[in-house]
Amino acid sequence: MRGKPAIKRKIEGDSRYNDTDISKFINYIMQRGKKTVAQNIVYGAFEVIKEKTKQDPRHIFNKALKKISPTLEVRGRRIGGANYQIPYQVRGDRRFTLGCRWLIGAAKERKGKPMYVKLADEILAASEGEGAAIKKKETVHKMAESNRAFAHFAR
Repeated sequence: MRGKPAIKRKIEGDSRYNDTDISKFINYIMQRGKKTVAQNIVYGAFEVIKEKTKQDPRHIFNKALKKISPTLEVRGRRIGGANYQIPYQVRGDRRFTLGCRWLIGAAKERKGKPMYVKLADEILAASEGEGAAIKKKETVHKMAESNRAFAHFAR
């Protein structure tokens, strides 16, 4: 690896809830630097969640991310001329990143509604253990489980 690894920056909390996880989630949704659009999507989704459940949307968001976040993943590694899919434990920050990525991707796949409604529906489904993001996590875990025989190749 050339050069030094990038320094991790400290991210401030978002404007409404002062929560760093929500601020990161807004940054993941943001496209082409349009942060106010991303904030409107996330806060609109939180309003929909609040109307449907009568609970604090932050708790439902955190519950959904906890259920989506993977604990195992597979990485390809070349050993002796063959490529093996080796299961690895997922670190905490990568776990959060993958959970957010899958949640946003699953919300984008839904059709026919505004993005904030799709995102709210996906967060609610994930908090109940359903939805496309949960399905993605289960496929990743199945892949890691089926390749458990190659776990001894991990360093």
